[in-house]
Amino acid sequence: MSSLPRLSFSRLLPLAAVALLAGCTIAKPRTDDPLQKYNRKVYAFNDAMDKAVIRPVAVGYRKVTNAPVRRSMSDFFTNLRMPVTVANDLLQARPKQALQSTGRFLVNLTLGLGGFFDPASQLGIPLEDNDFGVTLARWGVPDGDYLVLPFVGPTTARDVWRLPVDSYFFDPLSIYARNNHYDYGQQYLPQMVYLVTLRSRGIDAEGFLKSAYDPYVFMRDAYRQQRVYQIYDGNPPAEVIQQMQGLNEDNFDPDQLLDEQHQWENKHKDASKQNQQP
Repeated sequence: MSSLPRLSFSRLLPLAAVALLAGCTIAKPRTDDPLQKYNRKVYAFNDAMDKAVIRPVAVGYRKVTNAPVRRSMSDFFTNLRMPVTVANDLLQARPKQALQSTGRFLVNLTLGLGGFFDPASQLGIPLEDNDFGVTLARWGVPDGDYLVLPFVGPTTARDVWRLPVDSYFFDPLSIYARNNHYDYGQQYLPQMVYLVTLRSRGIDAEGFLKSAYDPYVFMRDAYRQQRVYQIYDGNPPAEVIQQMQGLNEDNFDPDQLLDEQHQWENKHKDASKQNQQP
């Protein structure tokens, strides 16, 4: 079972939420991160691997393809992994959503020419993203400590179980790789193409991460917020948002948070000017 695709997928979950979070009201997020020392080291390792290997390939992929081709590839893999969502809908006793996602899968598989096109969206069938981490959350399992794993990226003690469960039982890409063996490892080629496709989608959002006060903290908070919205179908209760943002903490000070952000921005600007000097 290859772990390469998960590095980009886990990394892209926060990046996909960046645009939504950028306009949010400033609030101090959850700061409980007992494994932060370890997590930061793994984050640095994953970031170095991404910059050295995965991102250059994704950039090359964007150079040799146009937007319609990339959209078709993205639609194909999104549809191909729809069984993961359907299975978890059933595990969560959500037959309506399972039937809806199954219909979407079949429509795109047939009318969409194998999934390379997305007529289901034009027919008004919404896209749902589900996994075993969400299933555990809806079963009442707490998220536990925040984790950053090598070659995987951000997760939690609860969400990490989606990796073995979804991959082994539900993900067609992993099932194909596990049950086919070729002399040169061609069984992993679909997973590698999926990785490059995902990573290329995150390039446009990189500017937000680069301008963050602390990229590690930004990724951690974006991941947590994205997961909360996913668990509650995009409508988390107000008390969950307050807990996630730390608004109930006695020492919450938005002015201090703004001041820290401005100090970092000024320091960053000064460093950029120095680098530009001959």
